[in-house]
Amino acid sequence: MEQELISFTKWMEHRRYSTSTIKTYTHILSVFIGYSTKTTDEITPNDMISFVNNYIIPNNLSYAYQNQVINAAKLFFREIKNCEFNVEAFKRPKREYRLPNVLSKQEVKLILDVPKNIKHRTMLSLIYACGLRRSELINLKISNIDSKRNIISIIQSKGKKDRIIPLPKSILLMLREYYKAYKPKYWLFEGQKVDSQYSPQSLQAVLKQAIARANIKKPVTLHWLRHSYATHLLENGVDLRYIQELLGHSSSKTTEIYTHVSRKSLQAIKSPFDDL
Repeated sequence: MEQELISFTKWMEHRRYSTSTIKTYTHILSVFIGYSTKTTDEITPNDMISFVNNYIIPNNLSYAYQNQVINAAKLFFREIKNCEFNVEAFKRPKREYRLPNVLSKQEVKLILDVPKNIKHRTMLSLIYACGLRRSELINLKISNIDSKRNIISIIQSKGKKDRIIPLPKSILLMLREYYKAYKPKYWLFEGQKVDSQYSPQSLQAVLKQAIARANIKKPVTLHWLRHSYATHLLENGVDLRYIQELLGHSSSKTTEIYTHVSRKSLQAIKSPFDDL
């Protein structure tokens, strides 16, 4: 099995799958194959049904996890074992519908004003100011910042896509202050080791500390800042198509979910009760 998983990993690398997808598919597939206690030549779709019923559901694993293991197995058996793994033999789970978590502008300001360290304040502010994903912030290079044109270039992000985001002048001033203090050489936000990137765990710790000091009781994550950016743009009247482009969404349906949490849109709705 180990050699087959290595072959699967190399095949995905050759096809330029993202590092995140390769890691997820390899891990999730090894869990499934290990659970079945069979060789890969003996595994059938019935083993997947058993895995779902006796492992995924009892462990309260998500819809996304279940679909990922199905997708990984289908890909593995087709490309590595040269056989069809009939995943249509059973139904996929109904997609979960969850609204994004959004902070008010006041809550965002509290969080961003708290850090005394200019590096910490700049990282959190940049995520909200440009609607960045955590990985996008960490992967930023100094060369991605164009101070003359006031733009930030996001290179080969989710879905292997590039995009350009306008850089607020206030953030540019903050970046200049940060650069003078830390003088990064390659990565915009460097880790403790020479030439290393800032770690996701350290970035999450910065946010956690800011939330505690701002006395916000919600379980805020870094992605909440991205959700808040999109929702606040919508409330300011920015066209949904532009928001889709700024966020790097492939489908407009992904962006449309923010219309369900826009306070301005909801408050504009008049209840028929008021006409009684």
